[in-house]
Amino acid sequence: MTTDIIDLLAGISPGDALDAVRDQRPQARENAQRSFEALLEPAEPGTFPLDERYAVAAFTARLHAFAEATAFYDDLLADEAPELAAAVATAASAAATDGPYGEYREPGLAAESRAGLRWVPDAGTIAAAGPRLAAALAHTHLLVFRPREARPEALQALTDAGWSADDIVSLSQLVAFLSFQLRLAWGLRALAAASVPVLATSATSATSAASATEGA
Repeated sequence: MTTDIIDLLAGISPGDALDAVRDQRPQARENAQRSFEALLEPAEPGTFPLDERYAVAAFTARLHAFAEATAFYDDLLADEAPELAAAVATAASAAATDGPYGEYREPGLAAESRAGLRWVPDAGTIAAAGPRLAAALAHTHLLVFRPREARPEALQALTDAGWSADDIVSLSQLVAFLSFQLRLAWGLRALAAASVPVLATSATSATSAASATEGA
């Protein structure tokens, strides 16, 4: 049986109240798992290899300060490319900040612009990770913390580092998915920790509905 990654990151076990809650939206649950498989475990990764995908994932998890996700993606990276693990961890430590922030181009939104870290890889990161992956990490930082500045001109650094148009799209999709996945798993952990009564109610309702269906 395939492990549901969001359940794993959220600490959800079969039969938990949150497991029943998630079961009420089976298509959303299935789509999230399929997205993980397509973006992080593709049968044919092509010119965006698994080691780069795992490095981006480990970096993103660290930027979100999500310990369980960091451990999970660090393990994937260590199995695929252990030589990159230290470089990614060091880069993430240097790139850590709070967001989102950035500048709006639209005059009506200019007042909402907020300054923040514009992280770029240093010489040590470029040497350890390589120019191509270093450019991907910088773009990941942009998408996580300064999404309002993700404009066409921001892609030039990726192109200069050898990223094709198709791989740039895949990289952006990967970071967007990871941000969704990590925030959902974090939110589920927060709900479980708070022991919100609605969880038990929802679980009971889901179980009753399933029993009624089976008896029909």
